[in-house]
Amino acid sequence: MTEQNPQSQLFTDHLREQFDCPVFTAAPDDEYQLEERHRKEGDGTVIILMDTDHADESAMQHWQGQTVQHHDVHLTAFNLRNEEHAAELLTFMHLRGVFYRQDSLAMICKGINRLFEGDMWMSRTLMKRLIEFFRRQQANTYRPACGLTQRELEIMGLLGSGASNLEIADRLFVSEHTVKSHIYNIFKKINVHNRLQASNWARENLGAPPPLYPLKSSRTTQPVRKSR
Repeated sequence: MTEQNPQSQLFTDHLREQFDCPVFTAAPDDEYQLEERHRKEGDGTVIILMDTDHADESAMQHWQGQTVQHHDVHLTAFNLRNEEHAAELLTFMHLRGVFYRQDSLAMICKGINRLFEGDMWMSRTLMKRLIEFFRRQQANTYRPACGLTQRELEIMGLLGSGASNLEIADRLFVSEHTVKSHIYNIFKKINVHNRLQASNWARENLGAPPPLYPLKSSRTTQPVRKSR
C-alpha cells in the first residue's frame, strides 16, 4: 500500500521475483478488494505492507478495519523512522511486522519470509516495550472511564477493531438500534464526534482494542495461501 512511482514499482518487481507470488500495489485511499483477491488467487497467506511515508493514521486504521477479520492476512508497516515510530504505531495498530527506512532489501525479504512462516517480525526491545505498555494499560481496560459502563467499554473495543453497528449488534446479541443508542451516549460522555476520534480516545485511555474475529454465523472467505 503506497503511491505509484518508479521506486515503488522496482520494489514490487523485486518482491515478485523473490517470492514467486502475486504482488499488487494499491494507493492508501483505495478500497482493498480482499474477497476478490481470494477468489482469483486461491488459498494462501496475504501480507499487506503499508508505506508510512504515504499513509496517515486514518488510512492505516481503515485498512486494518478492512482486513482484521481475516486470520491469514498479516498487516505490516515499512519505512518507519525508528523504534519510537514503531512503538507509537503499535499502540493502535495490530501489526505482525515492522520494517525501517534503513533496512536493506535483503533484510525486508528475510522478514517477509518469516511472516509467511507464521512468525512476527520485530525486535526484542520493541516487543518488550509493547509488553510493558499493555501491562500499564491492563488496569484501565476493565475499569469504567469517564462514566462508561461495562457494555459501553465492550462497544468501544469493537469500534476500535473496525466493527460495523450490525457486527456489534450480532456479537453482543442486541438490536442495531440499541448499538446506535450506546454509541451516541459514548460520544457524548467522552466528547467526540465520530468513530475515528472515539478510537483515538480509547487508544490513549484504554489501550489498543483486541482484534475483531468473525462471528461463527457470519459468511467468511477462505484464507489465501502463499503460492510458489
